[in-house]
Amino acid sequence: MDDTTVPDILNCDETDAADLVKLENSEELIETDETFDIKIDGKTLEKDDPYAYLDRNDFTSEKFKIEIRGLPKYYGIAELKKLLNDKLKLGSNKVKPPKRGNYWNWIYVCFRSEEDRLNAIKALNGYTWKSKVLSAEKANPAPDPLVKKRKQIVCEQTSDTQDKKRKPDGRSQEECLKDSTTPYWNISYEDQIKRKQENIRELLVDLGHKLVRGNSALASWLDGQKVKHGGLPCELWDIRRSPVCDGYRNKCEFSVGLNEVTGERTVGFRLGSYVRGFTGVAPVDSLSHIPTRMKESAKSFEKFVQQSDLGVFNPETHEGNWRQLTARLSNSTGQLMLIIGIHPQLLPDVQLEKLKEDVKNYFFNEEGKSCNVTSLYLQYIVKKQSGKELPPLQHLAGETHINETLLGMKFRISPEAFFQVNTTAAEVLYSSVRELVEPTQDTTLVDICCGTGSIGLTLSKYCGQVLGLELSTEAVSDAKTNAVNNNVTNCEFFAGRAEVIISSILNRATKKDVIAVVDPPRAGLRESTVLAVYRISKLESMKLDGRDRNALVQLRRIENLTKLVFLSCDPKAAMKNFVSLALPSSKTYRGAPWVPIRAVAVDMFPHTAHCELVVYFERLHSETQEALSEDSTVLSTVQTLSEDASVLRVYALTFNQPPLNPT
Repeated sequence: MDDTTVPDILNCDETDAADLVKLENSEELIETDETFDIKIDGKTLEKDDPYAYLDRNDFTSEKFKIEIRGLPKYYGIAELKKLLNDKLKLGSNKVKPPKRGNYWNWIYVCFRSEEDRLNAIKALNGYTWKSKVLSAEKANPAPDPLVKKRKQIVCEQTSDTQDKKRKPDGRSQEECLKDSTTPYWNISYEDQIKRKQENIRELLVDLGHKLVRGNSALASWLDGQKVKHGGLPCELWDIRRSPVCDGYRNKCEFSVGLNEVTGERTVGFRLGSYVRGFTGVAPVDSLSHIPTRMKESAKSFEKFVQQSDLGVFNPETHEGNWRQLTARLSNSTGQLMLIIGIHPQLLPDVQLEKLKEDVKNYFFNEEGKSCNVTSLYLQYIVKKQSGKELPPLQHLAGETHINETLLGMKFRISPEAFFQVNTTAAEVLYSSVRELVEPTQDTTLVDICCGTGSIGLTLSKYCGQVLGLELSTEAVSDAKTNAVNNNVTNCEFFAGRAEVIISSILNRATKKDVIAVVDPPRAGLRESTVLAVYRISKLESMKLDGRDRNALVQLRRIENLTKLVFLSCDPKAAMKNFVSLALPSSKTYRGAPWVPIRAVAVDMFPHTAHCELVVYFERLHSETQEALSEDSTVLSTVQTLSEDASVLRVYALTFNQPPLNPT
């Protein structure tokens, strides 16, 4: 295998690992009382050696890792990469920060060869950067998290002491999968709603604490808010329910692997993450949130994989081909799109072409025809190499898109474009956004991370103008087509990084009242103050890149932008964004801060612990500033916190993160 096609098992977080699958059991698995071995193609690998991966032919930069110490107090990952690769020409392959919470005066850097590693050590030892003298030395590779966890479990099970403490919980595989994917499966929907509303209430209480820690000038205003709203920093509406509770998902990504109970090749969901020692896949027949048609398609593809001469992909050895099945289903039209994910390995072109023909024939002419697939794609799932794009999806048969109806509007959805996974609940979500912001014909709505344009288009008849921003050019193309198909003439959509193009886009606003709607990926918008500790998200096809100027910083600087609505499917992850909006004015965070006014949760994900939180922010209004001006102590605090370094220190204390360079 070459380094362009091998996934790095040590660069997988829990989200990445959830898409990986179990070892292909094409050869004999030998277990003894003393050791565990895997026998593949005549070679025996020690199953309990967490460093066995270093001896394989696969490329891993863990072999060529160094540790840099003596780093300055203020720096960013982008700055460090620029030093290593642009100025010193060291050609680093990967930068690995220490775990969250540690102070960042040291960091790991990986290279592609021993020669590169030695050159880096020589260049960095004694090098002065930002008035700090750096030191560098070789670093030990990290253990394979799967093998490490597996070894730990074996040790615990063979320990008399641990045997007394550890008892099997008696759950079946089906129950384990339900608990993992839909933890509220055995709770009434009424109780689910109550739990989620209480969780949001607790989160908003925590937000109030963090807001005043980040900007103590808000203390008086927050005290007043808490009196009015039962201890909360803003008004909280009752949670909005999902109109459909079962079979509501319009998109699912199924893993391909081995069922640990039957030993058979299975298309379903992982029982846990790679780093926690899980690689097995369980069938999804019992999961209530997946539509029957998707389950039938997964089962049909499972039969195809079981009959295939190619093996399933093994995340531990990186062998095998079949990796994933993505299904997208339209509630309104019944169209079904399937995306077959494989690792091509070193298969010759002739064999890959045969694979494509076999898949196409199966779903359009053979047994899989009963699934009524309307669109079929093939995807090469390989490790992304720095500076190179991932292979594009290959259209095999049928239509190129599916179509969905939302609030009376028709939407064209591309294979990788973002669209809310619960269509009927999305109608409730967007209606809630409209209630919060109350747009008029004098409103310009700026839809940031607009995807296929669903928010902007559904609200367009209530606004005078809609401007949409999205990183994915494919999604922007869909948005423009959707505007034409729905005869909407007051919407424009633009492709690019939000933090780069937002200022120029807002210059196109023609209405007096400018409102921004932000619907970012799960981890939220990037923050320039925490760039170095923020790992890149891989959720869907949308990502905001913070290498240039941060989107939130740009939003703060636009004075005529007075209202903002933030949608988050993971409010805890977005908490830093909420606090950044309310930080004191400074050289970095120019413009008056935003404060939360109203919030509402929408249950987009029944039977899970998750829900969508919508928070409506406004700039600090004159009445608030008048109240603050009565307290000279608060004014003094504002002046003190207005310096960038102070703001960053407060922010670091709030989230227990190292402060970065204020510039």
